[in-house]
Amino acid sequence: MFVVSGPGGVGKDTIVGRLVAGRPGLWVSRSWTTRPQRPGEPDDAYEFVDRRAFEDRAASGGFLEWAEYLGNLYGTPTPHPPSGCDVILVIEVQGAEQILQRVPGAVMVLVVPPSREDQRRRLEGRGDHPEAAARRLAKAEEEEAIGRRLAHYVVVNDDLDRAVEEVAGILAGHRSPPGGA
Repeated sequence: MFVVSGPGGVGKDTIVGRLVAGRPGLWVSRSWTTRPQRPGEPDDAYEFVDRRAFEDRAASGGFLEWAEYLGNLYGTPTPHPPSGCDVILVIEVQGAEQILQRVPGAVMVLVVPPSREDQRRRLEGRGDHPEAAARRLAKAEEEEAIGRRLAHYVVVNDDLDRAVEEVAGILAGHRSPPGGA
């Protein structure tokens, strides 16, 4: 199991999307959230649910991890990947910490921005309201500090193609052999 984590707006989803598109045997878990869908955000970016549905699933043990982040709930359903696939979780740092405690052998990659200004531009460019972007940026320093303590690897996303290849190399070094163990 691989965990790709980092503050909002660092490019986690973009990096993982490119990895999965070009490499067989990788399966990305789709998280649940109670936050509203952003304008232009794909319908399959998350399982968008109301708070009641989320809390019911959490109460029944249906999440591998879950956390409240800036007033919204986010969670990773217990994964059921196709046979022979390695699991990638794209989650925030609080969830990553839970996974590392619960799943021995999980490998965490922390993705960080080259600067907070770049991160702000990315957040606003993806449709985050300026107040929401400001809240995420305020939390980013704390998340990055915790993430650096937890992570096995840190990747600076200053050049997307290079960052994708760096993460691909990390995963390749840890992936199960085909038909594997």
